Amino acid sequence: MGNGYWNRVLRVDLTTRTTWVEGVGDEVWREVTGGAGYGAKVLLEEATRDTDPFGPENPLVFALGAYQAGNCPGNAKWTAVAKSPLTNTYGDSAGGADWGVQLKRAGYDALVIKGAASEPCYLVINNDRVEIKNADGLWGLDAFETCARVPEIEGDKRYGVVCIGPAGEKMVRMACLVADGHSFAGRCGLGAVMGSKKLKAIAVRGTQSVDVADPARLAGLTREHFATIHNVTRQNGLRDHGTPNLCITAEAFGDMPIKNWTGDVWPEGAKALGAPNYTQVLNARPLPCTNCPAGCHRDIEVTNPSKYALKGPGPEYETVGMLGTNLLIDDPKAVAKANDVCNRLGIDTISAGSAVGLAMEAFEHGWITRDSTGLDLGWGNADAAIELLGQIGSRTGFGAIFADGTLAGAARIHPDAPDLVAQVKGLDLPAHDARACWSLGVNYATGTRGACHMRGVTEDVEMGGFFVPELGIVKDWSMFFNPENKAALAQRLQDYCAWCNSLVICVFMIDGGELSMTSLADIFNAITGWGYGVEDIMKAGARIYNLQRLVNIRDGHDRSTDTLPLKMRIPAKTGFRAGKAPVPIDRYLDEIYAVRKWTPRGLPTRECIEELGLETYARLAGL
Repeated sequence: MGNGYWNRVLRVDLTTRTTWVEGVGDEVWREVTGGAGYGAKVLLEEATRDTDPFGPENPLVFALGAYQAGNCPGNAKWTAVAKSPLTNTYGDSAGGADWGVQLKRAGYDALVIKGAASEPCYLVINNDRVEIKNADGLWGLDAFETCARVPEIEGDKRYGVVCIGPAGEKMVRMACLVADGHSFAGRCGLGAVMGSKKLKAIAVRGTQSVDVADPARLAGLTREHFATIHNVTRQNGLRDHGTPNLCITAEAFGDMPIKNWTGDVWPEGAKALGAPNYTQVLNARPLPCTNCPAGCHRDIEVTNPSKYALKGPGPEYETVGMLGTNLLIDDPKAVAKANDVCNRLGIDTISAGSAVGLAMEAFEHGWITRDSTGLDLGWGNADAAIELLGQIGSRTGFGAIFADGTLAGAARIHPDAPDLVAQVKGLDLPAHDARACWSLGVNYATGTRGACHMRGVTEDVEMGGFFVPELGIVKDWSMFFNPENKAALAQRLQDYCAWCNSLVICVFMIDGGELSMTSLADIFNAITGWGYGVEDIMKAGARIYNLQRLVNIRDGHDRSTDTLPLKMRIPAKTGFRAGKAPVPIDRYLDEIYAVRKWTPRGLPTRECIEELGLETYARLAGL
């Protein structure tokens, strides 16, 4: 009887141009599940505090989990992990499309890449055949061109491709990974890590099936939940409008970034950029990943004006927020073009939007001028924003100062500019405001990869759109501006999401598709036969989250870096969060540390370490 794992990890050393398969026993998957958990394990074991993110010894890990064993809804997700060049500690990001499913079908649970090639190369995996090939003809192509060209070279359009664009080649620290031309593992600069290894693309083709514990039950559950999620997402608008369906609601709750986090309200902008206007203006349609009943990605087409003309993946909510309302740009066609520039260059739209927002704010302060930048960076100037994005992604012009991150660029602009950057541990805030959803503040501050809403999704609970009854997370349990239960909410959802990102499943199947925790456990048990219940899931999630935290600790982090940026401490003057006190972060840190059995410094206690079986890893972290 199978359990959904091959017990095989593909290893690649680009320096020596060698590949081999490493056997991994069941005990490893029971310990870390897969995905983000496995990546954290490798990063703790094989990197050190002194490892240079751009050095050959930084492992770049692509990891799957049990969920990729079937055709389960949302199982196109895969996780990439490395030491981040933006934060210099644990970094992970997740993508979708078809690539991860292909890697599982090729016979592997994970791919670990170390070393650095002497010349540009790409990796081809076709079941047991693994080759490192010359990429001279690919180096310099944009990400979309690369995703199209590699299958042509290999003579099989069924290959899944993960690649980098020119930004990754130039090691722009906010460079992302691009999968199959329409999915993006955007955060933490992992595309720059791939570029440092001179690895342009990874093409995968797989035709095998891994054994599972109960194939008949898995097939039945898959059919049932696929239909349910499809119907739910049609009803709530996710299927028809994608994540931009959130814009109007988020702005009304004070959750959307406006004028680089200095503005309080802009309902007109949210209406112009959000659904249904987004869908109508951009001719948007669902663009689903493999085995996805929701199809939240958008396929768009713009024909006029010609300067914004494009056909391809459209901007998601985070992009609409960071490249739209954050910059006071309310033209969806302009935001779509800005998104397309980022996608082709291969840069994270969240960090890129943060950088442009900082530049516009600095322009307003008079710290930079049109003469010094060559650009009119006044608020709302879409064409200037698009030009600056192109410069950031290509390390040219004024934009080159942001190629090492928003904080690095700010330090070069003005001594006071770093205080204007909304970031945690070097990772720019996504398009959700912790001043509206206080639980998000503790989630950001203690996030193992820095500021992240997807490693906790607490904001959706406070806005009334997501609940997990099995964890006691129900309606009105954690409400806006009520200080109760914020730390508990963050801790429970951080652990739950850590497990989901190790499973690996798209969180929109749960938050949006309403797949219950019990149903998710049923699917997992049909695959593995392990009989997991809620308690088992949460213990596994806590183990994974603490494993990631141990990487942070090894790299010098503790309570001193579990902070929120200055802008998250300034109350609004108008709107939904007008006059509300800043997030009481010190209180919440005390609470979440106590719940996690950490010391007041934010270090796992001996009790925590032993309870989760992390003794070996704690020693690696210096505890």
